[in-house]
Amino acid sequence: MIEYDRWNKIRSVLTALSRSWTRPDNGLWEIRGEPRDFLHSRLMCWVAYDRAIKIAQLRSLPAPLEEWRQTRDKIYECIHTEFWNEDLKSFVQSKHSRDLDASVLLMPQLDFISPADTRWVRTLESIGKRLVQDASVMRYDTETGVDGLPGNEGTFTPCSFWYVEALTLSGEIDRARVLFETMLGYANHLGLYAEELGLSGEHLGNFPQALTHLALVQTALALNDALEGKPGIRARAA
Repeated sequence: MIEYDRWNKIRSVLTALSRSWTRPDNGLWEIRGEPRDFLHSRLMCWVAYDRAIKIAQLRSLPAPLEEWRQTRDKIYECIHTEFWNEDLKSFVQSKHSRDLDASVLLMPQLDFISPADTRWVRTLESIGKRLVQDASVMRYDTETGVDGLPGNEGTFTPCSFWYVEALTLSGEIDRARVLFETMLGYANHLGLYAEELGLSGEHLGNFPQALTHLALVQTALALNDALEGKPGIRARAA
């Protein structure tokens, strides 16, 4: 059970969020460029309301459920109308942009969108074409200048595992397995990863990085369940 004081804190957080979810920010990647309206930020705001609503209903806790539902649904509509690029046939990094971002790979994992949804299938294809290098995935295109920093960077290892899980959820099990096994080959002799991989497979950035290993474990579990045909695995519709 959630204690009275903790639930009150959750409600106060959502009250504050109702006033701030539309504000530009620096996003998941903490960009040095100008603040923007990032899809990932909106997505996590949607998650906050969606999960709070479910908790309140499950535990019969007091909450302004109708108000929360309205805000959650506004965020949902916002993402579909302002972060979908019809020309690219893809969800994009920030409002009305043409840039892709690997953080959108979390959308089906967080149950925002079905992995069989046509918009999601198209988005996954776009990411595969523009951000994937072999089995590794860039978090975004650094040449756009969105991060306000010069030069390029390596591929971002958590995103590589997110991509494998996204393929798994969308029913591309064989391809997911191949890419997962390829990524396992980039671990060091202790099975550890840094946050990035360089052009020659060298480890770059923070080492070892918890986010990378969390993504690895979650992806391994999802892929294993899919390979064993366990109930609950969401596959692409025929």
